[in-house]
Amino acid sequence: MYKADTILEVQNLVTQFHAGKKIVRAVNNVSFTLARGSTLGIVGESGSGKSSMALSLMRLIDPHLGQISGTTITIEGNNILLLAEKEMKNIRGNRMSMIFQEPMTSLNPVFTIGYQIIETLQLHQQISKKEATERCIELLNLVKISAPHQRMKDYPHQVSGGMRQRVMIAIALACSPSVLIADEPTTALDVTTQAQIIDLMQKLQEETHMGIILITHDLGLVAEMCDQVAVMYCGRIIEKSSVKEIFEHPLHPYTYALLDSMPGGMGTNNDCRLKTIPGMVPPLHSLPVGCNFQDRCFQVGKRCTKQEPLLEALEAEHSAACFYPLHKADRSKLKGS
Repeated sequence: MYKADTILEVQNLVTQFHAGKKIVRAVNNVSFTLARGSTLGIVGESGSGKSSMALSLMRLIDPHLGQISGTTITIEGNNILLLAEKEMKNIRGNRMSMIFQEPMTSLNPVFTIGYQIIETLQLHQQISKKEATERCIELLNLVKISAPHQRMKDYPHQVSGGMRQRVMIAIALACSPSVLIADEPTTALDVTTQAQIIDLMQKLQEETHMGIILITHDLGLVAEMCDQVAVMYCGRIIEKSSVKEIFEHPLHPYTYALLDSMPGGMGTNNDCRLKTIPGMVPPLHSLPVGCNFQDRCFQVGKRCTKQEPLLEALEAEHSAACFYPLHKADRSKLKGS
């Protein structure tokens, strides 16, 4: 049910692609809500469907290659699945914006930074070029780019990776969106620049109260920025709860394994070697019968090979898709191992 403080509600989102004669579901019945001023982290290995989900929310999947369906993608009460493409253009980049993984390929190399920001402003807002230029300078100041009058004349290749990412944030925030989707916003940036970008996003969220969907494989970043976490595997959300609950009491063996692969891990032993999850994510065109994680799971049982578990609430406000979840006694045994 859509609530007053809910900015975005996604129900049963499905994104499928044509792979030869087969249909592959990159996003499979994904549902979640995003509250105003909160941050939802979407985590999982490469190939888990995180970026496909983000592109689906923006309706940026090429219709010749794939198809988006579902019950609703509701932003501020409007179901965008029902909108024509012309109407969707008023939502995309306006009420809902996205920071893409690689700013060098997302920014147009033949246009200046200023031109690209001004174009976004004039596309969605009925303002003159002079007003758009003034707003462009304000945005560059907002994202902490010095000498904005000069920088707006630069081309993307003339500035650093960190500055290009700040330009992408400026474009995404140009029309004061209600929802910001950040797809790996700190990838390929040095540690100092990463910290600056994270700090910038948090400050801007405090000022504008926008909701943020943070897509990342960096669990440390999730712990620092997010309020809620959804863990994806093979296109499905397999665990969902608050950050504190996920990090302290993971229920799904996959979530536990992800956390255990971090430096320090989940255990209490003194082994300094980094742990890995055995095996690989199965290809989407040949998923196993039953649970998709069964071949890599330390908790696998007979039921896992016959039936696919559904995401359901196993503890208060903590959902997982697992027949044999890690309850507190199980987690204690694993930590002591």
